Amino acid sequence: QVQLVESGGGLVQAGGSLRLSCAASGRTFTAYTMYWFRQAPGKEREFVAAISWDGGSTYYADSVKGRFTIFRNNAKNTLYLQMNSLKLEDTAVYFCNQRRTTGGTLASPVPLDYWGQGTQVTVSS
Repeated sequence: QVQLVESGGGLVQAGGSLRLSCAASGRTFTAYTMYWFRQAPGKEREFVAAISWDGGSTYYADSVKGRFTIFRNNAKNTLYLQMNSLKLEDTAVYFCNQRRTTGGTLASPVPLDYWGQGTQVTVSS
């Protein structure tokens, strides 16, 4: 049974930084690509970033490229998202997820149907 627990969200002023964490269990963490997604009020959930099983490759949505960094600690089964230069439009609930299968390409996310509770990020002016 997969379990994904996000944390680290909060209220931050525009231009500030936050670091999100995701504790994963239930499947072999090191075997899978990991993702961050987000969902703003009234909008569809959208892809944010992906990282390969070994952390060697990353891929970002254009909207966060150069500001956000995804990384992972396989020894701790934990995924991270460092968010810098936050903008008002980054306000959303952030979710981590895992690729359904091993392999694949980072630019074609295939997340599990399971979603955790997410962590709220609110950017204020």
